[in-house]
Amino acid sequence: MPSSSQPLLQTIGLGKRYPGVIALDGVDFDLRAGEVHVLFGENGAGKSTLISLLAGANVPSAGEIRMHGAPVKLPSVHEARRHGISAVFQEFSLIPTLSVAQNLSLGEEPCKAGLLDRGALRERARAMLADLGFDIDCDAPVAGLSRAQQQMVEIAKGLRGEVSVLNLDEPTASLTDTETQRLFALVARLKVRGVGIVYISHRMQEIAQIADRITVLRDGRKVTTVQARETGADRLIELMSGRAVEQVYPRIASSPGEVVLQIDGLSSPNGVRRASLVVRRGEVVGLAGLVGCGKSELFRAVYGLDAVSEGRVLFKGQPRTGATVRRLLDEGMFYLPPDRKGEGLVLGFASRANIVLPLVHGPLRGHGGWLRRRLGRKLSAVAAERVELAPRNLDRPVGLLSGGNQQKVLFGKGMTRDAALYVFDEPTVGVDIGTRAALYQVIRKLCEGGAAVVVISSDLPEVLHLSHRLYVMCRGEIAGELRGDAIQETAVLNLFFGSSERDP
Repeated sequence: MPSSSQPLLQTIGLGKRYPGVIALDGVDFDLRAGEVHVLFGENGAGKSTLISLLAGANVPSAGEIRMHGAPVKLPSVHEARRHGISAVFQEFSLIPTLSVAQNLSLGEEPCKAGLLDRGALRERARAMLADLGFDIDCDAPVAGLSRAQQQMVEIAKGLRGEVSVLNLDEPTASLTDTETQRLFALVARLKVRGVGIVYISHRMQEIAQIADRITVLRDGRKVTTVQARETGADRLIELMSGRAVEQVYPRIASSPGEVVLQIDGLSSPNGVRRASLVVRRGEVVGLAGLVGCGKSELFRAVYGLDAVSEGRVLFKGQPRTGATVRRLLDEGMFYLPPDRKGEGLVLGFASRANIVLPLVHGPLRGHGGWLRRRLGRKLSAVAAERVELAPRNLDRPVGLLSGGNQQKVLFGKGMTRDAALYVFDEPTVGVDIGTRAALYQVIRKLCEGGAAVVVISSDLPEVLHLSHRLYVMCRGEIAGELRGDAIQETAVLNLFFGSSERDP
């Protein structure tokens, strides 16, 4: 990593205040040329606020920003880009109705004789995507792309022009493992060119792989800056949350009862091949594997969101292969999707309305079709308490809440009535350690209360700590099952990359 006595970028006493809220409080931060400097902290710690100030998306209330030792003013994203500072935020800035090529040149379109040069527009986009190793049709409308593909376009857009500082806010949240490794290879190339990278992530394995230094923020203030190679995950958790790692993952008592869910030889058009597993009351069953291995697809088929091509599903002893979502929900199966914004929540609705949404065609429907609003308020309040969602957030539009509170609302949807089986698909994606600890307590109480629980996760520590039994998927198949003390990182990783020499 290049060293320099003078930082590429520096903040001194940087602060940002909103009415009644101090989002960032006197933060000193510096970024060197050719390094990845990770910002680490819980939701609301000030990470995204800091990079929004660096990228010109917001204006500081106090302090200053320096480039190469000289103070700079960044009143707009355009001015920040003029200084070579670019950002890729969690919330995409793409225009869905325009093509990939049009989005990549937006505001800087190539012209010939005063007219848009469409050929040059496409060629520029192809070159940018090829340089990144992203296989995307540059003529495709953004609205038709998957979220992962949109993330790639957002990254390509952030790297347009001469960039000396790149801010990346959870850039791998929607990427597969292969796509993530391509991004990391790109980061390595940028470091060699002297680009400084400010990187936000909650994923410990990711941080260990690419970080040079880590600055920990808590409640809008800087806690410390540490060398990545000298600081382990447990220490980072303590710095970030003020609690030891043992306080994050609860010890969950196991008392397996009758089989609630049985899957026999299930295959689906979405890539699942002859998968079989069982889930019993009073246990947490983990389902692990790399992104794209088929673990989410398996339970989407079970829950009626995707088709089943062969095999069978038994729920509480009854055949339910191909049953509708409504039927399974009414019979006591709750599925929490991994994409809370795309599939789990209605962002314009209040948290309270989101929580009771699964009940509007059931217990909340009174005589004459009228909604029983008083009951809805009571049930949503009880659910909010169970997931540690503050009462003040119940009547706020869920789209205005932090990611952690949005995830609590999503959990709350399953707390309004007792279910026999809870399936949590990536239950803590994009949330901080404090929220994780609260949600893990919810899972513990459900399991110890006699429910069957499935945790589907790409987060290896999560499934290692929570699972009583763990199934690992590889290339659409169940690669193996581990129990109790056999659930070890090495064993799981071996199954992650299971042999491809299987019978078709």
